[in-house]
Amino acid sequence: MPELPEVETVRRGLERRLKGRVFSRVEVRRPDLRFPLPENMAERLTGRRVEALRRRAKYLLFDLDDRQTLIGHLGMSGRMHIHDALPNAQRPHEHIVFVADDGTAVIFQDHRRFGFFDLAKTSALESHRFFASLGPEPLDAAFDGAELSRRLAGKRTPIKAALLDQRIVAGLGNIYVCEALFRAGISPKRIAATVAGRRAERLVPEIKAVLEEAIAAGGSTLRDYVQASGELGYFQHDFRVYGREGEPCRKPGCKGAVGRLVQSGRSTFHCGVCQR
Repeated sequence: MPELPEVETVRRGLERRLKGRVFSRVEVRRPDLRFPLPENMAERLTGRRVEALRRRAKYLLFDLDDRQTLIGHLGMSGRMHIHDALPNAQRPHEHIVFVADDGTAVIFQDHRRFGFFDLAKTSALESHRFFASLGPEPLDAAFDGAELSRRLAGKRTPIKAALLDQRIVAGLGNIYVCEALFRAGISPKRIAATVAGRRAERLVPEIKAVLEEAIAAGGSTLRDYVQASGELGYFQHDFRVYGREGEPCRKPGCKGAVGRLVQSGRSTFHCGVCQR
């Protein structure tokens, strides 16, 4: 599943082409994806101007001029393809087409159909079922060591599982949690409540750094992900532990090797020597 850096990369690509533009045509080619699509979605979007394009956690938010927001999620394999004009040929699994008043066409393609869209009042987004329980954005200035310590207080789950809990912090996924914990020298098996104070102060900057570096690199190309431009992200070439089982630890002076363990059904990559 695309994680926060991949979704942010897609958002920036879409913003460059759609902000301030009017949807002159919207085509919905099936009634549902992961969930049923909003009733009369094409009619409700046609003629609407995109005032802003935001991201919350792993969701894309298209703020429209009628005070509605189109909520989009890429799911496991969803892609938003940008074209200068609507292509003549239709490719498989292209489910929704957005055409702007300058001719730009954005096509949502999703062969697994785990992605979804919804429409909601912009003013009511915080109470929407997708967002009501979400934690803070990890890149926001308000997310700091003190805030993470507060949210981890009393948590007896491993820190890896806690960071994947969207109620504690929004948008973090498996890849970047592994990378941030390695950079901070914190074991993924450590009880979350013990990652407080100095450990939290050490971890939060590493979370922000790994996300910012991944966004700058256009995300990580694993299986289905590509940017809205069609280009591949390349942050996977900078992974320090993820997917590197058996390789020497990359921390200078460490004699350990990258190991893999399974936590909550997900692979965790870490160094058992320098992560404590």
